[in-house]
Amino acid sequence: MYDFCVATDTRVRAWRPRVPGVVEVFHAHMTSHVYPMHTHEAWTLLIVDDGTIRYHLDRHEHGAMERVVTLLPPQVPHNGRAATSAGFGKRVVYLDLAALPARLIGHAVDRPVLSDARLRERISQLHHAVARPGDEFEAENRLAFITERLCWHLSQHGVSKHWASDAQGACANVADELRSLIDSRFREPMTLREAADVLHAHPAHLVRAFSRAFGISPHQYMTSRRVDLARRLLLDGMPPAAAAAEAGFYDQSHLSRHFSHVLGTSPGRYAKKRATLLKPPRTPTGQVPHRPGTTPTAPAPPPPTRFMIMKG
Repeated sequence: MYDFCVATDTRVRAWRPRVPGVVEVFHAHMTSHVYPMHTHEAWTLLIVDDGTIRYHLDRHEHGAMERVVTLLPPQVPHNGRAATSAGFGKRVVYLDLAALPARLIGHAVDRPVLSDARLRERISQLHHAVARPGDEFEAENRLAFITERLCWHLSQHGVSKHWASDAQGACANVADELRSLIDSRFREPMTLREAADVLHAHPAHLVRAFSRAFGISPHQYMTSRRVDLARRLLLDGMPPAAAAAEAGFYDQSHLSRHFSHVLGTSPGRYAKKRATLLKPPRTPTGQVPHRPGTTPTAPAPPPPTRFMIMKG
């Protein structure tokens, strides 16, 4: 379940998705609000959709603009306000210290602004994923690449030794092992972090190895397995809501979104088409439908007519 917490201001939306590593998601458009100096216990990963934010971090002034990524470290005071009267629109993901280690805080203080168009695009895609109940596994996949890229930016020597050692220590057939794990558990909720713990590999390495081996990401593979099972259940006559739950989808809406994306039609229409095909064909009265390659059965003779003989 998503724990939605919407503020009274309609321009503010906040919620806590069930995605390991994500503490909170916050979307807002503000014009006159001024943030005082404050701190967070989590990493603040911020992108601006319109306008500019001016803020101070560790007594240095910075600006958060549309084309860059801003990463504010935990426990370091900062403030914020709109640079112009038009205000700003922002989307924020707060990440816990399990997503990004505390040893990178000092690097983030020195470099809170990251000019990386690909990273920004992936963060935007993450926001779309966490806004869809049932797509937590996809969100985890996207978050794995994001945190790896952030670590690369913040490390003085490229990818940190901790993250690189995880990738090097992963077994060569980790993609096959992940596929087997998904095959055995796709009907139930599973996080990428759980898979990483089971297979003793870094989440980003899992996603990359799987995608390279099979040409599809882990979350896409899991979704396709669920859709494939839902199709069979619908053809067996199971109602869409029950098929959604049985196949591992969050709810019927979650099933409908992915089902339509894969097959170009809704589960309801798919099931309705099945029912239409199962109806017996219309034939003349008394005629038995025949299979191709067989001799048609002659119509049954009409029942004998009873005559009454009138005696005169």
